[in-house]
Amino acid sequence: MSSFSLPTINDNPDGGWGPSSSNLPSQFKFKDIPYAPYSKSDKLGRFADWNDISGDNRQPNLGLSSAQNTRGGGPGGRGRRDGQPAFGSGTASAFAYFHAEDESSFSLVDTKVTTTRRGGAMTRGRGAGRGGGGFANRGGAQRGGRGGFVQRGGGAQRGGRRGWRDWEKSNRTREASVAISPEWSMLEEIEFHRLAKLRLEVDDPDDLETYGRLFAYDKSYDRITTKTEKPLQLVDRMKYNITTSDDPVIQELAAKDTATVYTTDVILSGLMCAPRSVYPWDIVIVREGNKLFFDKRDGGPFDTVTVNENAADPPQDPTPANPNNPNEKSAVPETPSMNTATSLSLEATYINQNFGFQAVLETPPPPPVDLSKPNQFYGPEETEPLASCGYRYRVFDLGVTEDEDLKICVRTEVDAYSSGQGDPRLGQGLVTIRALNEFDSRATGAGGAPDWRTKLDSQRGAVVATEMKNNSCKLAKWTVQSLLAGADLMKIGYISRANPRDKTRHVILSTTSIRPADFATQLNVSLANGWGIVRTVTDLLMKQPEGKYVLVKDPNKPVIRLYAVPFTAFTAEEEEEDMGFDGEDPESAA
Repeated sequence: MSSFSLPTINDNPDGGWGPSSSNLPSQFKFKDIPYAPYSKSDKLGRFADWNDISGDNRQPNLGLSSAQNTRGGGPGGRGRRDGQPAFGSGTASAFAYFHAEDESSFSLVDTKVTTTRRGGAMTRGRGAGRGGGGFANRGGAQRGGRGGFVQRGGGAQRGGRRGWRDWEKSNRTREASVAISPEWSMLEEIEFHRLAKLRLEVDDPDDLETYGRLFAYDKSYDRITTKTEKPLQLVDRMKYNITTSDDPVIQELAAKDTATVYTTDVILSGLMCAPRSVYPWDIVIVREGNKLFFDKRDGGPFDTVTVNENAADPPQDPTPANPNNPNEKSAVPETPSMNTATSLSLEATYINQNFGFQAVLETPPPPPVDLSKPNQFYGPEETEPLASCGYRYRVFDLGVTEDEDLKICVRTEVDAYSSGQGDPRLGQGLVTIRALNEFDSRATGAGGAPDWRTKLDSQRGAVVATEMKNNSCKLAKWTVQSLLAGADLMKIGYISRANPRDKTRHVILSTTSIRPADFATQLNVSLANGWGIVRTVTDLLMKQPEGKYVLVKDPNKPVIRLYAVPFTAFTAEEEEEDMGFDGEDPESAA
């Protein structure tokens, strides 16, 4: 009869269940080896996978994407629906092999393009397994191939191939709107995704003073169609775009301690719509005592209108030659292109000003309306006639509690009034006039816009949707300016070149009328988010000592930065650049 002997039992002196951590038997020689949990439903397809992405976020070797490495496309392996990960798959990093020297010194030299079979590697037919990241026919990663390993929308995964025709796109690097001096010290850096989460509800403003004269809007422009187009005329009128610190009315209000922050609607709308901006901009901020003045630079980004800023492939300026490389030739052509970003911006500014001058009735009836005080910028030595423009100085309360005294004084502008809609002196029937422009639907930077002459009357919705996508920031700023001014209507004209190759002659194809609040809903513009951004920037500046500061939008990243600059900055600059249309100043380019 065979004998049976019991093994040695090691009691747990700690009084707990299982073996003691302090008294392990000597035969437990594998106690320091890490353990990876597994599930009974797991299927072993391979015992080693050198191309797998480890839990330490290392890139796979040889540039293979994760969808190509794992059968089924998803992180869960073959046969798993919706990319459900395997049980314990996130703990395998303990078995990963690290060799920093080999990884850092390795570089792939072979750039030979391999031919990809139809359907992609490691699969048959069009699709992959049920694992999720399959093959996409749209925006494939290889020209002419059917479906590289890409996500929906065409963006290649980490380590995968590039998107559709990426090799034809140059690096979209832009220059900053203002040169950053080494003497400046950066105080704060805020990403746009943080700005988009801010929110502050603000009550209706208090009206202080009104200045200027308003003409009635010509309602015949609402009946223009593509078949009855009207040429855009050159109207010689004076309209001022004075910065905050040079406004005599704001200086008087600041002397009376009317508010804490002083600015204009153009500057304020740019700050409130900052998360939508792509092109660089800058705001000069001066703190004097307990007051803040938000200013713009003459000839800066706030003096012109952008074109297709939010398009997938916006208009670009030619890249200047590298001054450090004498052998490099300049990419700037001898004859400047009319479809560059700068040229289109000046053309859009010219169109906006002249359309606003043209779309009003200067001869009664209906008669012009004089606001409470005359235009504060028009001196007795001026001889040119004034444009239709009314300035409304309004105060908004940014206080979070009732005891907090934080107010902002804004100079807002309206362009005309609508007859029969009430008294404009009381803020009734006020109108703002803006213009969208078409340059060439087939040119680079058009953003896939349809031809207005053929689609504007029959498919206006498609035209408006394209403009809302390509010019989201510009339309949002116009809407915010109209809401700040308390305008009842926005008039938006659709103006195109008479000839796509001639930027000097334009025709008015149509005009639409919309209420600013409704348009803000369509654009998903939140005034509460804008006021939250303004309050956040104000709080940052109120923590700083007296001095001059600059808020700069990064030219290539969705980031704004706050710099402390010397008090003499921007005061000795000679802004004599030719910023107007065809050699004229943008404020009087008419």
